[in-house]
Amino acid sequence: MAMALALRSSASSFLSSSSSTTQKQAYFTSSRKSLHRFVIRSTLSDPSAALFLASKHAVDSYVKSGMVVGLGSGHASALAIHYLGQQLRAGTLKDVTGIPTCVGSASEAAKAGIPLEQYDDSYKIDLAFDEADIMEEETLAAIIGRRKLQGDDSIIKEKTILDAADQLIFIIKEKQFKGSVEGSIPVLIKSVNWLETAEEIDDLFLGDAEVWRRPAIGYAGPLGGDFPLVTKEGHNILDVIFTSPIESLAEVAKILDQIDGVVEHGVIFRKQCTAIIASEDGLQIVDNRVQMESSNL
Repeated sequence: MAMALALRSSASSFLSSSSSTTQKQAYFTSSRKSLHRFVIRSTLSDPSAALFLASKHAVDSYVKSGMVVGLGSGHASALAIHYLGQQLRAGTLKDVTGIPTCVGSASEAAKAGIPLEQYDDSYKIDLAFDEADIMEEETLAAIIGRRKLQGDDSIIKEKTILDAADQLIFIIKEKQFKGSVEGSIPVLIKSVNWLETAEEIDDLFLGDAEVWRRPAIGYAGPLGGDFPLVTKEGHNILDVIFTSPIESLAEVAKILDQIDGVVEHGVIFRKQCTAIIASEDGLQIVDNRVQMESSNL
């Protein structure tokens, strides 16, 4: 009970307290100053061309010969995978090994001719690139896992590979780079006593979010319908759908980490990373290297 009350107090403070809001805004203002930003100007009428340019920049600027590279999910990652394969075939890059985060990236990499290995703890991953569902502009915290899982896809596996990488690159569209983040956060929970976990999360974010168990097929509702999704690890997924702006993804993640029954979630934060943002005006490249260095002092 004491833990639940403490968590509820923490959730309430970051979502609604006016004094807390002032502190967070001051913190984010300070953090934003420590982000590195630069722009590559280019007039592009085709949005898909901008995303390809971002994917190409990710490979050209960050992938080096001899690297072990985590290969992410989504359309932008697929573009980067295909371009990486072209560079390997041309001899511009050599001895690059890919670690796929999902079935889709493994398939695309095989088509592109990229040598693959399955992830285990012994691998040192030099770099990983992925497409976030959405990113928090002030901190580069990101959400993954909103998309429908295919086959043996695993949010846990994808996040483990991204966390293991020395350097993390997110390739996103401008509309995915938000100063104010809304929408869902996927939360993996133990299927045993899942309803108790769901109710605790619902209580913590009461009035700010709805909690729905993700279905495998059919109707998506609070209980997951007749066929709730069970992941390859045997877990259920709760989509915690925020109906008001999330002030801090990092704070939400910390709260979720403390709840019994929560196995993992789709928030990635406090990870040194770079965002390559594609728009019709060109590319914006943002990294939080200074911010991460400061936090480790």
